[in-house]
Amino acid sequence: MRIRQEEHYWRNLATRLAVVIITVALIVWFMPRNEKQQFRYDVGKPWMYGSFIANFDFPIYKTDETIKAEQDSVIKQFQPYYNYNAKVEAQEIAKFKRDFKDGFENLPTGYLRVIIDRLHRLYQAGIINTPEYNNLAKDSTSMVRVVNGKRASSLQINCIYSTMSAYEMLFNDEILAKERHVLQRMNLTNYIAANLIYDKDRSEAEQNDLMSSIPIASGMVMSGQKIIDRGEIINDYTYRVLNSLDRELQRRDANKTTITNTVIGQLLYVTILVSLFTAFLTLFRKDYFDDSRSILMLYSLITLFPIIVSEMMQHNFFSVYIVPFAIVPIFIRVFMDTRTAFIAHAVMILICAATVKYQYEFIIIQLVAGLVAIYSLRELSKRAQLFKTALFVTVSSCLVYFSLQMMQNYDLMKMDQSMYYHFAVNGVLLLLAYPLMYLIERTFGFTSNVTLFELSNTNKGLLRDMSEIAPGTFQHSITVGNLAAEIANRIGANSLLVRTGALYHDIGKMENPVFFTENQVGVDPHKNMPYTESARIIIRHVTEGVKMAEKYNLPAFIKDFILTHHGLGITKYFYIKYQNEHPDEEVDKKLFSYPGPNPFTREQAILMMADTVEAASRSLPEYTEESISNLVNKLIDEQVANGYFTDCPITFRDIAQAKLILIERLKAIYHTRISYPELKGANKIAEAE
Repeated sequence: MRIRQEEHYWRNLATRLAVVIITVALIVWFMPRNEKQQFRYDVGKPWMYGSFIANFDFPIYKTDETIKAEQDSVIKQFQPYYNYNAKVEAQEIAKFKRDFKDGFENLPTGYLRVIIDRLHRLYQAGIINTPEYNNLAKDSTSMVRVVNGKRASSLQINCIYSTMSAYEMLFNDEILAKERHVLQRMNLTNYIAANLIYDKDRSEAEQNDLMSSIPIASGMVMSGQKIIDRGEIINDYTYRVLNSLDRELQRRDANKTTITNTVIGQLLYVTILVSLFTAFLTLFRKDYFDDSRSILMLYSLITLFPIIVSEMMQHNFFSVYIVPFAIVPIFIRVFMDTRTAFIAHAVMILICAATVKYQYEFIIIQLVAGLVAIYSLRELSKRAQLFKTALFVTVSSCLVYFSLQMMQNYDLMKMDQSMYYHFAVNGVLLLLAYPLMYLIERTFGFTSNVTLFELSNTNKGLLRDMSEIAPGTFQHSITVGNLAAEIANRIGANSLLVRTGALYHDIGKMENPVFFTENQVGVDPHKNMPYTESARIIIRHVTEGVKMAEKYNLPAFIKDFILTHHGLGITKYFYIKYQNEHPDEEVDKKLFSYPGPNPFTREQAILMMADTVEAASRSLPEYTEESISNLVNKLIDEQVANGYFTDCPITFRDIAQAKLILIERLKAIYHTRISYPELKGANKIAEAE
């Protein structure tokens, strides 16, 4: 026995260590590795640290917007390079002379020489392909660099022609315009080609040189210079100085030692918090460690949200204030208890705070939101309750943030209004707790009050079928449910859970309803059957009930109630009958025993007591206070003596309370009306008249 206890102790210790290690490893793995100094600051916010003095010289880097504006200005003034190709003019004019060596019909003598002269002038000015020219000509002040041999000159774009404008220029000439109708038939576009060719390599090299000449800094901070003092409001210039310091620290100190120190610090911080949470469960909630689904849900939630926050901060998308952190205490409150909900929420928020800006503000707002969520949602049974909780959480977050702003900045006009939009989005996302609760139930095997209320609806599903197929069993189940719920309320058990289990505990009787007393009308099919066969049919309602629960995808707790409401008991009526008729035979109890197991929760024990007493009470010959009390005490004492409640955490006080309630309720149910006295003699005659 001692060896077994030691093995159990070491196994539990190993399990808890493994849970802590896995949780810490996952959280730290996703936490951002910031090599720069971990100061949190923003424009318009007060500096929350001490007086800050530079301990080395560093440049004040320009903002990305400033550098982009300067680059745009340089690109606007940049002159692309074009190479002048003299061969193009010679080739095109030679082609023109060759095509029109014999002149052209209806064209006066000497016009060919004028056309050649005008083409020469156009080529001397320079011709660029029309698409390139149109792109350059968007700004009439654009300049290009024309390279002719070893000489480069800047020309305004208006002094150069495109292939299209060169063609139009021929027709606008004073001399050639007179013969426009003849020139149009000569297809002069065939002799106009670009002689200014874009030099891509030289242009890109020149552009890169200009870009690299733009300074990335605009000033210096000298060693010993004070940058900012505690409480001062950070303006644009101070923000740029602090940002420049971070960049310089990152450039100087981003090495393996810095990263290692960061990881060690994160490991230590997260380990302390997760260990404290584990210590709380070990000291005050030991039973959760015996339930793998509870541990899995708790540590999954504590791990998930820090990972989400780390990813948001690392990739800089959205605001962490839109994340519905209060959903964690809501789930834990609904499925577990209030203290665990708050401790888990506090630990999760403290872990998340390691990666966000303004930890003080974040921690205060989220802790208040969590407390409000816990207080406002004692149980979740209606959608309206969740809407109220989301509203209360949103309003409380806004009020707390407003109060913090008032303490830091008295100018209402300068307060950050965007945060209130984030809180509103947070409230909307908090409503996801309702659909996500189904996912939690399916993943971890929990059951919420919402599900219990849905399952308790007798107007649909299996319960409606039972009311039609086995009405006696249906009425029995309702009565047992009411009795069990009242006992649960008295001893502090889950009344809604036990009532729901009671409604379904006998669904297996729908397979053969006529074989059960409450559904019989005069005819008993057991009269002509062997006792072993009758016992088999009666016992089978347990296994048939489990099959139905699986077929209709009912929660696991329903199947547990079905299996345990008779425990490892026997069908006493048929067992005793068989034993009386076979006194010399050794009876095999297995033929008359239910499959079990015995109850292992208080609610299951309550159902067993209520079910047994309610069924047996129907066979009482008379309903007096004494007969009912004797029946209840006898049946429940037998269950205790047979060890049916050994595996469940129910106390003798709970059992005593259950007896009292069952006696009181059965007396109320079976209490007969008092007899009215009859009139005698003259009074009777007078009344008749």
